[in-house]
Amino acid sequence: MTSEAAALADELLDVLGTWTPLEATFAGVPGHDAELPDPSEAGHARLRTRAAGVLARARASADPDGVTLGVVTQQAEAVLARLDANDVEFTLADPLYAIGMNHLSFLPQLTPSGEQAEEDFLTRLAAMPAFYEALALRHGAGLRAGRTPVERMTHHAIAFLDRFLAQEKPFPQPLTGDRGERRDRLVTEVVRPALTRYREFLASEVAGRGRPDDRPGLCWLEDGEAHYAALVRMHTTTGHNPEELHRLGLDVLAGLEAEYAELGGRVFGLTRPADVRRRLRSDESLRWRDAEEMLETARAAVARATAAAPDWFPRVPDAECVVRAVPEAEAPVAAAAYYMPPALDGSRPGVYFTNTHEVRTRDRFIAETVAFHEAVPGHHFAESLAQELTGLPQLRRIAMITAYGEGWALYTERLADEMCLFSDDLMRLGMVAEDSVRAARLVVDTGLHALGWTREQCVEFLRTHTVLSEVEVQSETDRYIESPGQALAYLTGRLEILRLRRFAEERLGEAFSLKDFHGVVLGGGQLPLKVLDEVVRAWVDQCCGP
Repeated sequence: MTSEAAALADELLDVLGTWTPLEATFAGVPGHDAELPDPSEAGHARLRTRAAGVLARARASADPDGVTLGVVTQQAEAVLARLDANDVEFTLADPLYAIGMNHLSFLPQLTPSGEQAEEDFLTRLAAMPAFYEALALRHGAGLRAGRTPVERMTHHAIAFLDRFLAQEKPFPQPLTGDRGERRDRLVTEVVRPALTRYREFLASEVAGRGRPDDRPGLCWLEDGEAHYAALVRMHTTTGHNPEELHRLGLDVLAGLEAEYAELGGRVFGLTRPADVRRRLRSDESLRWRDAEEMLETARAAVARATAAAPDWFPRVPDAECVVRAVPEAEAPVAAAAYYMPPALDGSRPGVYFTNTHEVRTRDRFIAETVAFHEAVPGHHFAESLAQELTGLPQLRRIAMITAYGEGWALYTERLADEMCLFSDDLMRLGMVAEDSVRAARLVVDTGLHALGWTREQCVEFLRTHTVLSEVEVQSETDRYIESPGQALAYLTGRLEILRLRRFAEERLGEAFSLKDFHGVVLGGGQLPLKVLDEVVRAWVDQCCGP
């Protein structure tokens, strides 16, 4: 008999699949492969009712599987936080967070396997006019309610659509039988006209009505502060408020100065942290020659980490992790790097995407730490090992809980140093530089969305306190604007994992095994941090014995 917790997990998984069906397909969740989202107000109201019902029953449940109930509760709360914020109305350009762009970024990467999957793919293409019409209506409702996008993001979205439409073959998947011809007709007769209409809607109805760069945060929208507080809870799974996180970011930045001085002295002969950061920002020899150099460096780092991993983890994923360039159409507005998990059925490997756009302006010295974060032993281990778990509800195997996932990936950057994976001190200096970015994110995300910062304040803070290239300063700033709270998860998650590691080390003493600790942290799928605390404490108690 299925337990109540497992049944609730399955029910919520279907809610999530209805909300983001393309993500469901990539994750191997059945039942949504021919669907596109329904972004209409009525569609979101139905989703809200379903998610709220699951949440109420999970909170009232006496099922002994508290871990699964904790995941169900957090995931349902996350759905409600996003729906209540109405972010679909004013999030337009980011390929990870704006659904209009998301489908143009990831649907071309979907490789249907089998006749039914190919038919489902064609059904999705045929549904694009209705999807983009509903999305435009939702943007219009947001404008009338005063929930306006940031003006520059409207223009970024238009430019994204222009690049997509300029492609000769935007959906390059090989299809069998007559389905390739049908796909080409759909693209010509259905998809391109729908995207052109959506593009013209943005240009004629939305452009010119957005918020200026001096009011980019949620706090400038009605009830924005309350919605941001909910998104902070969703992404961090902690009780920290924006003001606490802002101060934490400043404190961590101050604590990194000694490492800049130490490593800067060894690498450059410079011991003033500001001078080290200036050198990292200005030295042209620290940039990439070309895209292939960037890709090969990432592949070498992943291979080195993969070889070392069995000494540090009780299990390693069966799935391979490959390195690819971010697709050209999305690259100008995409993050510097991101990871896509493998297919549950093994038909697609995990993919670490690195952004080769304007590659000669991008920093070479962060390459290894980013590879460890995005691929091995970071996201690839956490997400692939979760998929390979047995005896758990599927929700537990594929849930994306930002503080856990990004916290683990950031934890592994420093773990990579313990594993002696960095090739030299310059790459270790890149590790410190990436820490600066994650600490700065606490400051600028809360600055933008809780404290009323302008876009330029965010840009100047990143220029001063990080070594991000100018193209990354600009793209990161736009990312924080369109994904409120997400950037807070990295450092809060890592600090919690480190706290739990110290707790286990102190309680277990010589009996502590770091390899086993990693097995516990990775052994139950992605968990809210409070639930992870309970899991680690239970393991420690078991190790200590009666």
